[in-house]
Amino acid sequence: MSDNNQVNKKRLLWAGFVAILAAGVGFGIRGGIFTNWASDFGFTGSQLGAIGGAGFTGFCFGIMIGGVVVDKIGYGKLVFVAFLCHILSAFVTFGATEGQSVETAYAFLFWGMFLFAFANGTLEAVANPLVSTLFPESRTHYLNILHASWPLGMIFGGMIGWFLGSGEDALGWKAQLAFYLVPTIVYGWMFMGQKFPQSEASLKGLKMGDMFKEIGIMGGAVVSYFLYLFFAGTFAPWFAEDSGVPQILAIVIGLGTLFWIAKITNFAPGHWLIFVLFITHALVGAVELGTDGWMQNITGAILNETQGKILFVITSLGMFILRFCAHFIEKKLGLNPIGLLFVSAVIACIGLNAVAAITSFGPAIGAVLIYSIGKTFFWPTMLAIVGDRFPATGAVAMSLMGGIGMMSAGLIGSAGLGYFKDRYAADELKTADAALYEEWKGDGAASSFLGFAEVQAIDPKRLEEAKAAGDDRSAAEQIVVDADIRGNRRTLKTDSLIPAAMALIYLFLIFYFKATGGYRAIRIDD
Repeated sequence: MSDNNQVNKKRLLWAGFVAILAAGVGFGIRGGIFTNWASDFGFTGSQLGAIGGAGFTGFCFGIMIGGVVVDKIGYGKLVFVAFLCHILSAFVTFGATEGQSVETAYAFLFWGMFLFAFANGTLEAVANPLVSTLFPESRTHYLNILHASWPLGMIFGGMIGWFLGSGEDALGWKAQLAFYLVPTIVYGWMFMGQKFPQSEASLKGLKMGDMFKEIGIMGGAVVSYFLYLFFAGTFAPWFAEDSGVPQILAIVIGLGTLFWIAKITNFAPGHWLIFVLFITHALVGAVELGTDGWMQNITGAILNETQGKILFVITSLGMFILRFCAHFIEKKLGLNPIGLLFVSAVIACIGLNAVAAITSFGPAIGAVLIYSIGKTFFWPTMLAIVGDRFPATGAVAMSLMGGIGMMSAGLIGSAGLGYFKDRYAADELKTADAALYEEWKGDGAASSFLGFAEVQAIDPKRLEEAKAAGDDRSAAEQIVVDADIRGNRRTLKTDSLIPAAMALIYLFLIFYFKATGGYRAIRIDD
Protein backbone atom coordinates (compact mmCIF):
# COMPACT_ATOMS: atom_id res chain seq x y z
CA MET A 1 0.00 0.00 0.00
CA SER A 2 3.10 2.23 0.02
CA ASP A 3 2.28 3.70 -3.39
CA ASN A 4 -1.22 4.74 -2.40
CA ASN A 5 -0.14 8.14 -1.12
CA GLN A 6 0.97 9.00 -4.64
CA VAL A 7 -2.30 7.96 -6.21
CA ASN A 8 -5.10 10.41 -6.93
CA LYS A 9 -7.64 8.40 -4.96
CA LYS A 10 -10.66 10.57 -5.59
CA ARG A 11 -10.06 10.86 -9.33
CA LEU A 12 -9.74 7.07 -9.61
CA LEU A 13 -12.87 6.58 -7.49
CA TRP A 14 -14.90 8.95 -9.66
CA ALA A 15 -13.42 7.56 -12.88
CA GLY A 16 -14.70 4.14 -11.79
CA PHE A 17 -18.01 5.79 -10.88
CA VAL A 18 -18.43 7.19 -14.42
CA ALA A 19 -17.36 3.88 -15.98
CA ILE A 20 -20.12 2.00 -14.14
CA LEU A 21 -22.45 4.93 -14.94
CA ALA A 22 -21.97 4.17 -18.66
CA ALA A 23 -23.05 0.59 -18.02
CA GLY A 24 -26.13 1.77 -16.11
CA VAL A 25 -27.15 4.21 -18.86
CA GLY A 26 -26.99 1.46 -21.49
CA PHE A 27 -28.87 -0.94 -19.22
CA GLY A 28 -31.60 1.59 -18.40
CA ILE A 29 -32.17 2.48 -22.06
CA ARG A 30 -32.22 -1.16 -23.11
CA GLY A 31 -34.96 -2.00 -20.59
CA GLY A 32 -37.16 0.67 -22.19
CA ILE A 33 -36.67 -0.49 -25.79
CA PHE A 34 -37.63 -4.13 -25.29
CA THR A 35 -41.07 -3.26 -26.62
CA ASN A 36 -39.45 -1.69 -29.72
CA TRP A 37 -37.58 -4.91 -30.39
CA ALA A 38 -40.69 -7.04 -29.81
CA SER A 39 -42.66 -4.87 -32.23
CA ASP A 40 -39.92 -4.45 -34.88
CA PHE A 41 -38.63 -8.01 -34.99
CA GLY A 42 -41.36 -10.20 -33.44
CA PHE A 43 -39.23 -11.59 -30.63
CA THR A 44 -40.86 -13.74 -27.93
CA GLY A 45 -40.36 -13.04 -24.24
CA SER A 46 -37.76 -15.80 -24.10
CA GLN A 47 -35.84 -14.32 -27.04
CA LEU A 48 -35.92 -10.86 -25.47
CA GLY A 49 -34.83 -12.41 -22.19
CA ALA A 50 -31.92 -14.12 -23.94
CA ILE A 51 -30.82 -10.84 -25.59
CA GLY A 52 -31.11 -9.09 -22.24
CA GLY A 53 -29.23 -12.02 -20.75
CA ALA A 54 -26.32 -11.47 -23.15
CA GLY A 55 -26.08 -8.05 -21.54
CA PHE A 56 -25.13 -9.95 -18.39
CA THR A 57 -23.27 -13.05 -19.53
CA GLY A 58 -20.70 -11.07 -21.52
CA PHE A 59 -20.01 -9.23 -18.27
CA CYS A 60 -19.01 -12.52 -16.71
CA PHE A 61 -16.19 -13.09 -19.17
CA GLY A 62 -14.97 -9.52 -18.85
CA ILE A 63 -14.84 -9.56 -15.08
CA MET A 64 -13.54 -13.13 -14.74
CA ILE A 65 -10.77 -12.81 -17.30
CA GLY A 66 -9.99 -9.29 -16.11
CA GLY A 67 -9.95 -10.36 -12.47
CA VAL A 68 -7.49 -13.15 -13.18
CA VAL A 69 -5.02 -10.99 -15.14
CA VAL A 70 -5.43 -7.53 -13.57
CA ASP A 71 -2.77 -8.04 -10.91
CA LYS A 72 -0.34 -9.16 -13.63
CA ILE A 73 -0.91 -6.65 -16.45
CA GLY A 74 -2.22 -3.64 -14.54
CA TYR A 75 -5.44 -1.64 -14.48
CA GLY A 76 -4.66 0.75 -17.35
CA LYS A 77 -4.51 -1.91 -20.09
CA LEU A 78 -7.88 -3.33 -19.03
CA VAL A 79 -9.49 0.11 -19.11
CA PHE A 80 -8.30 0.52 -22.72
CA VAL A 81 -9.78 -2.89 -23.70
CA ALA A 82 -13.10 -1.96 -22.12
CA PHE A 83 -13.21 1.39 -23.90
CA LEU A 84 -12.69 -0.26 -27.31
CA CYS A 85 -15.37 -2.90 -26.62
CA HIS A 86 -17.88 -0.23 -25.58
CA ILE A 87 -17.38 1.56 -28.90
CA LEU A 88 -17.47 -1.67 -30.95
CA SER A 89 -20.68 -2.86 -29.26
CA ALA A 90 -22.54 0.17 -30.64
CA PHE A 91 -21.62 -0.69 -34.23
CA VAL A 92 -22.65 -4.35 -33.81
CA THR A 93 -25.96 -3.57 -32.08
CA PHE A 94 -26.91 -0.98 -34.67
CA GLY A 95 -26.52 -3.65 -37.36
CA ALA A 96 -30.04 -4.88 -36.51
CA THR A 97 -32.56 -3.27 -38.85
CA GLU A 98 -36.19 -3.80 -39.80
CA GLY A 99 -36.67 -6.13 -42.74
CA GLN A 100 -34.01 -8.58 -41.58
CA SER A 101 -34.92 -12.11 -40.61
CA VAL A 102 -35.64 -12.67 -36.93
CA GLU A 103 -32.49 -14.80 -36.70
CA THR A 104 -30.23 -12.12 -38.19
CA ALA A 105 -31.61 -9.31 -36.03
CA TYR A 106 -31.36 -11.57 -32.98
CA ALA A 107 -27.68 -12.28 -33.72
CA PHE A 108 -26.78 -8.58 -34.06
CA LEU A 109 -28.58 -7.64 -30.84
CA PHE A 110 -27.31 -10.65 -28.88
CA TRP A 111 -23.64 -10.13 -29.73
CA GLY A 112 -23.90 -6.35 -29.47
CA MET A 113 -25.22 -6.75 -25.95
CA PHE A 114 -22.53 -9.35 -25.22
CA LEU A 115 -19.74 -6.93 -26.22
CA PHE A 116 -21.33 -4.14 -24.20
CA ALA A 117 -21.47 -6.40 -21.16
CA PHE A 118 -17.90 -7.63 -21.72
CA ALA A 119 -16.74 -4.01 -21.54
CA ASN A 120 -18.77 -3.47 -18.36
CA GLY A 121 -17.29 -6.57 -16.76
CA THR A 122 -13.74 -5.59 -17.65
CA LEU A 123 -14.31 -2.20 -16.03
CA GLU A 124 -15.61 -3.81 -12.84
CA ALA A 125 -12.55 -6.07 -12.80
CA VAL A 126 -10.68 -2.77 -12.49
CA ALA A 127 -13.01 -0.67 -10.32
CA ASN A 128 -13.95 -3.13 -7.54
CA PRO A 129 -10.44 -4.21 -6.46
CA LEU A 130 -9.14 -0.70 -7.13
CA VAL A 131 -11.59 0.93 -4.69
CA SER A 132 -11.15 -1.94 -2.22
CA THR A 133 -7.39 -1.31 -2.29
CA LEU A 134 -7.65 2.48 -2.06
CA PHE A 135 -10.07 2.43 0.92
CA PRO A 136 -9.32 -0.75 2.95
CA GLU A 137 -10.80 0.63 6.18
CA SER A 138 -14.18 1.57 4.65
CA ARG A 139 -14.82 -0.95 1.87
CA THR A 140 -18.59 -1.23 2.37
CA HIS A 141 -18.97 2.57 2.31
CA TYR A 142 -16.84 3.28 -0.76
CA LEU A 143 -17.94 0.25 -2.78
CA ASN A 144 -21.54 1.36 -2.23
CA ILE A 145 -20.59 4.86 -3.42
CA LEU A 146 -18.86 3.36 -6.47
CA HIS A 147 -21.94 1.31 -7.31
CA ALA A 148 -24.31 4.24 -6.73
CA SER A 149 -23.37 5.11 -10.29
CA TRP A 150 -25.26 2.04 -11.53
CA PRO A 151 -28.72 3.26 -10.47
CA LEU A 152 -27.77 6.82 -11.50
CA GLY A 153 -27.00 5.47 -14.96
CA MET A 154 -30.35 3.68 -14.96
CA ILE A 155 -32.04 6.96 -14.00
CA PHE A 156 -30.48 8.70 -16.99
CA GLY A 157 -31.28 5.73 -19.22
CA GLY A 158 -34.86 5.56 -17.98
CA MET A 159 -35.37 9.31 -18.45
CA ILE A 160 -34.01 9.11 -21.98
CA GLY A 161 -36.71 6.56 -22.74
CA TRP A 162 -39.30 8.53 -20.78
CA PHE A 163 -38.75 11.90 -22.49
CA LEU A 164 -37.25 10.91 -25.85
CA GLY A 165 -38.61 7.42 -26.47
CA SER A 166 -42.34 8.04 -26.70
CA GLY A 167 -44.74 10.35 -28.49
CA GLU A 168 -44.90 11.55 -32.08
CA ASP A 169 -41.34 12.93 -32.04
CA ALA A 170 -39.83 9.91 -30.29
CA LEU A 171 -36.24 9.01 -31.09
CA GLY A 172 -35.60 5.61 -32.62
CA TRP A 173 -34.14 2.95 -30.37
CA LYS A 174 -30.68 3.30 -31.94
CA ALA A 175 -30.53 7.03 -31.23
CA GLN A 176 -31.61 6.40 -27.65
CA LEU A 177 -29.03 3.68 -27.09
CA ALA A 178 -26.22 5.85 -28.48
CA PHE A 179 -26.41 8.08 -25.38
CA TYR A 180 -24.35 5.58 -23.38
CA LEU A 181 -21.34 6.59 -25.50
CA VAL A 182 -21.23 9.98 -23.73
CA PRO A 183 -20.14 8.67 -20.28
CA THR A 184 -17.95 6.15 -22.13
CA ILE A 185 -15.86 8.98 -23.57
CA VAL A 186 -15.77 10.73 -20.18
CA TYR A 187 -14.47 7.72 -18.23
CA GLY A 188 -11.83 7.11 -20.90
CA TRP A 189 -10.56 10.65 -20.36
CA MET A 190 -10.69 10.42 -16.54
CA PHE A 191 -8.61 7.23 -16.39
CA MET A 192 -6.09 8.52 -18.92
CA GLY A 193 -2.60 9.05 -17.50
CA GLN A 194 -3.48 8.04 -13.93
CA LYS A 195 -1.15 6.10 -11.60
CA PHE A 196 -2.75 2.95 -10.18
CA PRO A 197 -2.03 1.19 -6.86
CA GLN A 198 -1.36 -2.53 -6.30
CA SER A 199 -3.62 -4.83 -4.32
CA GLU A 200 -2.46 -6.26 -0.99
CA ALA A 201 -2.05 -9.67 -2.61
CA SER A 202 0.01 -8.23 -5.43
CA LEU A 203 2.26 -6.32 -3.02
CA LYS A 204 2.86 -9.53 -1.09
CA GLY A 205 4.00 -11.20 -4.33
CA LEU A 206 1.34 -13.95 -4.20
CA LYS A 207 1.22 -16.22 -7.23
CA MET A 208 -1.91 -17.22 -9.14
CA GLY A 209 -2.24 -20.50 -7.27
CA ASP A 210 -2.02 -18.66 -3.95
CA MET A 211 -4.80 -16.27 -4.95
CA PHE A 212 -7.04 -19.18 -6.02
CA LYS A 213 -6.36 -21.35 -2.96
CA GLU A 214 -9.26 -20.13 -0.83
CA ILE A 215 -11.53 -20.37 -3.89
CA GLY A 216 -10.40 -23.94 -4.55
CA ILE A 217 -12.49 -26.77 -5.91
CA MET A 218 -15.75 -25.70 -4.19
CA GLY A 219 -15.69 -22.15 -5.52
CA GLY A 220 -14.38 -23.39 -8.86
CA ALA A 221 -17.36 -25.76 -9.14
CA VAL A 222 -19.78 -22.80 -9.00
CA VAL A 223 -17.80 -20.96 -11.70
CA SER A 224 -17.65 -24.10 -13.86
CA TYR A 225 -21.39 -24.73 -13.59
CA PHE A 226 -22.25 -21.27 -14.92
CA LEU A 227 -19.72 -21.62 -17.72
CA TYR A 228 -21.44 -24.89 -18.64
CA LEU A 229 -24.85 -23.20 -18.72
CA PHE A 230 -23.56 -20.39 -20.90
CA PHE A 231 -21.74 -22.48 -23.46
CA ALA A 232 -24.52 -25.08 -23.69
CA GLY A 233 -26.87 -22.29 -24.78
CA THR A 234 -24.32 -20.50 -26.95
CA PHE A 235 -23.33 -23.61 -28.92
CA ALA A 236 -26.93 -24.84 -29.32
CA PRO A 237 -27.73 -22.95 -32.60
CA TRP A 238 -24.59 -24.36 -34.25
CA PHE A 239 -25.68 -28.01 -34.13
CA ALA A 240 -28.74 -30.18 -34.71
CA GLU A 241 -31.29 -29.84 -31.92
CA ASP A 242 -30.94 -33.40 -30.58
CA SER A 243 -27.23 -33.95 -31.30
CA GLY A 244 -26.05 -33.44 -27.72
CA VAL A 245 -22.83 -31.82 -29.01
CA PRO A 246 -23.44 -28.40 -27.34
CA GLN A 247 -23.80 -30.09 -23.95
CA ILE A 248 -20.64 -32.15 -24.49
CA LEU A 249 -18.59 -29.10 -25.47
CA ALA A 250 -19.98 -27.13 -22.54
CA ILE A 251 -19.15 -29.96 -20.13
CA VAL A 252 -15.58 -30.08 -21.46
CA ILE A 253 -15.17 -26.33 -20.92
CA GLY A 254 -16.73 -26.42 -17.46
CA LEU A 255 -14.74 -29.42 -16.25
CA GLY A 256 -11.57 -28.09 -17.91
CA THR A 257 -11.93 -24.84 -15.94
CA LEU A 258 -12.51 -26.77 -12.72
CA PHE A 259 -9.47 -28.99 -13.34
CA TRP A 260 -7.30 -25.94 -14.04
CA ILE A 261 -8.32 -24.33 -10.75
CA ALA A 262 -7.73 -27.62 -8.91
CA LYS A 263 -4.30 -28.04 -10.48
CA ILE A 264 -2.92 -24.55 -9.76
CA THR A 265 -4.11 -24.82 -6.13
CA ASN A 266 -2.76 -28.38 -5.62
CA PHE A 267 -6.37 -29.59 -5.35
CA ALA A 268 -7.21 -27.35 -2.42
CA PRO A 269 -10.91 -27.73 -1.46
CA GLY A 270 -11.32 -23.98 -0.91
CA HIS A 271 -13.00 -22.12 1.93
CA TRP A 272 -16.63 -23.08 2.55
CA LEU A 273 -17.57 -19.42 3.09
CA ILE A 274 -16.44 -18.44 -0.41
CA PHE A 275 -18.56 -21.29 -1.78
CA VAL A 276 -21.61 -19.98 0.13
CA LEU A 277 -20.92 -16.39 -0.97
CA PHE A 278 -20.62 -17.47 -4.61
CA ILE A 279 -23.97 -19.31 -4.44
CA THR A 280 -25.60 -16.37 -2.69
CA HIS A 281 -24.27 -13.87 -5.21
CA ALA A 282 -25.79 -15.96 -7.99
CA LEU A 283 -29.12 -15.32 -6.25
CA VAL A 284 -28.25 -11.61 -5.94
CA GLY A 285 -27.63 -11.37 -9.69
CA ALA A 286 -30.86 -13.17 -10.50
CA VAL A 287 -33.10 -11.08 -8.28
CA GLU A 288 -31.45 -7.66 -8.61
CA LEU A 289 -30.19 -7.34 -12.16
CA GLY A 290 -32.45 -9.97 -13.72
CA THR A 291 -35.49 -8.24 -12.26
CA ASP A 292 -34.23 -4.76 -13.19
CA GLY A 293 -34.02 -5.85 -16.82
CA TRP A 294 -37.74 -6.61 -16.85
CA MET A 295 -39.10 -4.09 -14.31
CA GLN A 296 -40.07 -1.42 -16.87
CA ASN A 297 -41.70 -4.05 -19.06
CA ILE A 298 -43.64 -5.74 -16.26
CA THR A 299 -44.88 -2.62 -14.45
CA GLY A 300 -45.57 -1.01 -17.82
CA ALA A 301 -47.76 -3.98 -18.75
CA ILE A 302 -49.64 -3.89 -15.43
CA LEU A 303 -50.20 -0.09 -15.57
CA ASN A 304 -49.03 1.58 -18.81
CA GLU A 305 -45.74 2.04 -20.63
CA THR A 306 -45.07 5.61 -19.49
CA GLN A 307 -45.82 4.82 -15.85
CA GLY A 308 -43.52 1.79 -16.09
CA LYS A 309 -40.67 4.07 -17.18
CA ILE A 310 -41.40 6.52 -14.35
CA LEU A 311 -41.44 3.71 -11.77
CA PHE A 312 -38.12 2.43 -13.07
CA VAL A 313 -36.59 5.89 -12.62
CA ILE A 314 -38.03 6.15 -9.08
CA THR A 315 -36.59 2.74 -8.16
CA SER A 316 -33.18 3.73 -9.46
CA LEU A 317 -33.28 7.12 -7.71
CA GLY A 318 -33.97 5.40 -4.39
CA MET A 319 -30.98 3.11 -4.91
CA PHE A 320 -28.71 6.00 -5.90
CA ILE A 321 -29.46 7.99 -2.75
CA LEU A 322 -29.32 5.03 -0.38
CA ARG A 323 -25.94 3.77 -1.60
CA PHE A 324 -24.36 6.92 -0.22
CA CYS A 325 -25.90 6.04 3.17
CA ALA A 326 -24.54 2.51 3.69
CA HIS A 327 -21.94 3.64 6.26
CA PHE A 328 -24.50 5.73 8.17
CA ILE A 329 -27.05 2.88 8.21
CA GLU A 330 -24.47 0.38 9.46
CA LYS A 331 -23.38 2.66 12.30
CA LYS A 332 -26.84 3.97 13.20
CA LEU A 333 -28.47 0.53 13.34
CA GLY A 334 -25.40 -1.28 14.63
CA LEU A 335 -25.34 -3.65 11.69
CA ASN A 336 -22.32 -5.40 10.22
CA PRO A 337 -22.37 -6.16 6.46
CA ILE A 338 -24.09 -9.55 7.02
CA GLY A 339 -26.83 -7.97 9.13
CA LEU A 340 -27.35 -5.26 6.51
CA LEU A 341 -27.78 -7.95 3.83
CA PHE A 342 -30.27 -9.93 5.94
CA VAL A 343 -32.50 -6.90 6.49
CA SER A 344 -32.21 -6.03 2.79
CA ALA A 345 -33.29 -9.52 1.69
CA VAL A 346 -36.40 -9.42 3.88
CA ILE A 347 -37.38 -5.98 2.54
CA ALA A 348 -36.74 -7.06 -1.08
CA CYS A 349 -39.05 -10.07 -0.66
CA ILE A 350 -41.80 -7.83 0.72
CA GLY A 351 -41.20 -5.28 -2.02
CA LEU A 352 -41.55 -7.72 -4.91
CA ASN A 353 -44.85 -9.01 -3.53
CA ALA A 354 -46.03 -5.43 -3.12
CA VAL A 355 -45.14 -4.60 -6.74
CA ALA A 356 -47.00 -7.74 -7.85
CA ALA A 357 -50.17 -6.39 -6.22
CA ILE A 358 -50.17 -2.86 -7.71
CA THR A 359 -53.33 -1.63 -9.41
CA SER A 360 -52.71 2.12 -9.67
CA PHE A 361 -49.78 4.51 -9.96
CA GLY A 362 -49.82 6.00 -6.44
CA PRO A 363 -49.49 2.75 -4.49
CA ALA A 364 -47.06 1.51 -7.15
CA ILE A 365 -44.60 4.26 -6.17
CA GLY A 366 -44.59 3.00 -2.58
CA ALA A 367 -44.20 -0.62 -3.71
CA VAL A 368 -41.21 0.02 -5.97
CA LEU A 369 -39.54 2.15 -3.27
CA ILE A 370 -39.79 -0.77 -0.84
CA TYR A 371 -38.26 -3.02 -3.48
CA SER A 372 -35.50 -0.50 -4.21
CA ILE A 373 -34.61 -0.22 -0.51
CA GLY A 374 -34.33 -4.00 -0.32
CA LYS A 375 -32.05 -4.50 -3.31
CA THR A 376 -29.85 -1.42 -2.88
CA PHE A 377 -27.02 -2.88 -0.80
CA PHE A 378 -26.81 -6.44 -2.13
CA TRP A 379 -24.13 -6.19 -4.81
CA PRO A 380 -21.51 -3.80 -3.33
CA THR A 381 -21.83 -5.18 0.20
CA MET A 382 -21.26 -8.74 -1.01
CA LEU A 383 -18.09 -7.53 -2.75
CA ALA A 384 -17.00 -5.77 0.45
CA ILE A 385 -17.35 -9.01 2.42
CA VAL A 386 -15.02 -10.82 0.04
CA GLY A 387 -12.52 -7.97 0.29
CA ASP A 388 -12.77 -8.00 4.09
CA ARG A 389 -12.53 -11.74 4.64
CA PHE A 390 -10.31 -12.98 1.78
CA PRO A 391 -7.60 -10.39 1.02
CA ALA A 392 -5.19 -13.13 -0.17
CA THR A 393 -7.37 -13.70 -3.24
CA GLY A 394 -6.50 -10.23 -4.58
CA ALA A 395 -8.89 -9.23 -7.36
CA VAL A 396 -9.68 -12.85 -8.25
CA ALA A 397 -12.43 -13.85 -5.78
CA MET A 398 -14.13 -10.46 -6.01
CA SER A 399 -14.13 -10.60 -9.82
CA LEU A 400 -15.24 -14.22 -10.03
CA MET A 401 -18.11 -13.50 -7.64
CA GLY A 402 -19.17 -10.51 -9.71
CA GLY A 403 -18.99 -12.69 -12.82
CA ILE A 404 -21.16 -15.36 -11.21
CA GLY A 405 -23.73 -12.71 -10.27
CA MET A 406 -23.89 -11.32 -13.79
CA MET A 407 -23.92 -14.78 -15.39
CA SER A 408 -26.81 -15.72 -13.13
CA ALA A 409 -28.62 -12.49 -14.01
CA GLY A 410 -28.43 -13.40 -17.69
CA LEU A 411 -28.93 -17.15 -17.60
CA ILE A 412 -31.32 -17.44 -14.66
CA GLY A 413 -32.73 -14.03 -13.77
CA SER A 414 -33.44 -12.37 -17.11
CA ALA A 415 -34.06 -15.55 -19.09
CA GLY A 416 -36.08 -17.09 -16.26
CA LEU A 417 -38.35 -14.08 -15.86
CA GLY A 418 -38.88 -14.01 -19.63
CA TYR A 419 -39.85 -17.68 -19.55
CA PHE A 420 -42.22 -17.33 -16.59
CA LYS A 421 -43.82 -14.26 -18.16
CA ASP A 422 -44.56 -16.35 -21.25
CA ARG A 423 -45.66 -19.37 -19.25
CA TYR A 424 -47.91 -17.61 -16.74
CA ALA A 425 -49.56 -15.40 -19.38
CA ALA A 426 -50.24 -18.47 -21.53
CA ASP A 427 -51.60 -20.37 -18.51
CA GLU A 428 -53.88 -17.48 -17.56
CA LEU A 429 -55.22 -17.18 -21.12
CA LYS A 430 -55.80 -20.94 -21.35
CA THR A 431 -57.75 -20.79 -18.10
CA ALA A 432 -59.80 -17.80 -19.24
CA ASP A 433 -60.46 -19.03 -22.79
CA ALA A 434 -58.61 -22.06 -24.16
CA ALA A 435 -59.88 -21.49 -27.70
CA LEU A 436 -58.68 -17.88 -27.63
CA TYR A 437 -55.23 -19.05 -26.54
CA GLU A 438 -55.05 -21.38 -29.55
CA GLU A 439 -55.92 -18.44 -31.76
CA TRP A 440 -53.40 -16.08 -30.15
CA LYS A 441 -50.40 -18.29 -29.48
CA GLY A 442 -47.36 -17.46 -31.58
CA ASP A 443 -45.86 -19.71 -34.22
CA GLY A 444 -42.24 -19.00 -33.29
CA ALA A 445 -39.91 -21.01 -31.09
CA ALA A 446 -41.36 -22.30 -27.83
CA SER A 447 -40.16 -20.68 -24.60
CA SER A 448 -37.99 -22.92 -22.43
CA PHE A 449 -35.84 -22.57 -19.31
CA LEU A 450 -33.58 -24.94 -17.36
CA GLY A 451 -35.62 -28.09 -17.86
CA PHE A 452 -39.05 -26.54 -17.20
CA ALA A 453 -41.81 -27.57 -19.59
CA GLU A 454 -41.77 -25.69 -22.90
CA VAL A 455 -44.61 -23.27 -23.55
CA GLN A 456 -45.88 -21.57 -26.69
CA ALA A 457 -46.06 -17.88 -25.84
CA ILE A 458 -48.85 -15.53 -26.81
CA ASP A 459 -47.93 -13.93 -30.16
CA PRO A 460 -45.75 -10.97 -29.06
CA LYS A 461 -46.63 -8.69 -31.98
CA ARG A 462 -50.36 -9.16 -31.56
CA LEU A 463 -50.04 -8.73 -27.79
CA GLU A 464 -48.19 -5.40 -28.18
CA GLU A 465 -50.79 -4.22 -30.69
CA ALA A 466 -53.58 -5.13 -28.27
CA LYS A 467 -51.86 -3.21 -25.46
CA ALA A 468 -51.39 -0.18 -27.71
CA ALA A 469 -55.08 -0.20 -28.70
CA GLY A 470 -56.09 1.02 -25.24
CA ASP A 471 -59.79 1.79 -24.97
CA ASP A 472 -60.31 0.65 -28.57
CA ARG A 473 -59.56 -2.99 -27.75
CA SER A 474 -62.04 -5.65 -28.71
CA ALA A 475 -63.46 -7.96 -26.04
CA ALA A 476 -61.07 -10.73 -27.12
CA GLU A 477 -58.07 -8.38 -26.98
CA GLN A 478 -59.05 -7.28 -23.48
CA ILE A 479 -59.13 -10.90 -22.30
CA VAL A 480 -55.64 -11.44 -23.70
CA VAL A 481 -54.24 -8.25 -22.12
CA ASP A 482 -55.81 -9.11 -18.75
CA ALA A 483 -54.25 -12.58 -18.90
CA ASP A 484 -50.88 -11.01 -19.60
CA ILE A 485 -51.25 -8.72 -16.57
CA ARG A 486 -52.11 -11.64 -14.29
CA GLY A 487 -49.12 -13.51 -15.68
CA ASN A 488 -46.85 -10.57 -14.83
CA ARG A 489 -48.12 -10.53 -11.26
CA ARG A 490 -47.42 -14.23 -10.84
CA THR A 491 -43.93 -13.73 -12.28
CA LEU A 492 -43.03 -11.18 -9.60
CA LYS A 493 -44.40 -13.41 -6.83
CA THR A 494 -42.24 -16.27 -8.06
CA ASP A 495 -39.28 -13.88 -8.21
CA SER A 496 -39.79 -12.98 -4.53
CA LEU A 497 -38.79 -16.51 -3.50
CA ILE A 498 -35.17 -15.65 -4.34
CA PRO A 499 -34.63 -12.95 -1.67
CA ALA A 500 -36.54 -15.17 0.76
CA ALA A 501 -33.90 -17.87 0.24
CA MET A 502 -31.13 -15.26 0.54
CA ALA A 503 -32.52 -14.10 3.90
CA LEU A 504 -32.18 -17.64 5.26
CA ILE A 505 -28.55 -17.83 4.11
CA TYR A 506 -27.70 -14.48 5.69
CA LEU A 507 -29.42 -15.52 8.92
CA PHE A 508 -27.20 -18.62 9.04
CA LEU A 509 -24.09 -16.46 8.53
CA ILE A 510 -25.19 -14.08 11.31
CA PHE A 511 -25.26 -17.01 13.74
CA TYR A 512 -21.95 -18.34 12.39
CA PHE A 513 -20.07 -15.09 12.94
CA LYS A 514 -21.70 -14.59 16.33
CA ALA A 515 -20.47 -18.02 17.39
CA THR A 516 -16.92 -17.36 16.14
CA GLY A 517 -16.19 -14.00 17.74
CA GLY A 518 -18.02 -11.61 15.44
CA TYR A 519 -17.55 -10.25 11.93
CA ARG A 520 -14.36 -8.30 11.22
CA ALA A 521 -12.10 -7.45 8.30
CA ILE A 522 -8.82 -9.39 8.22
CA ARG A 523 -5.44 -8.88 6.60
CA ILE A 524 -3.18 -11.37 4.83
CA ASP A 525 -0.82 -11.49 7.82
CA ASP A 526 -3.62 -12.30 10.31
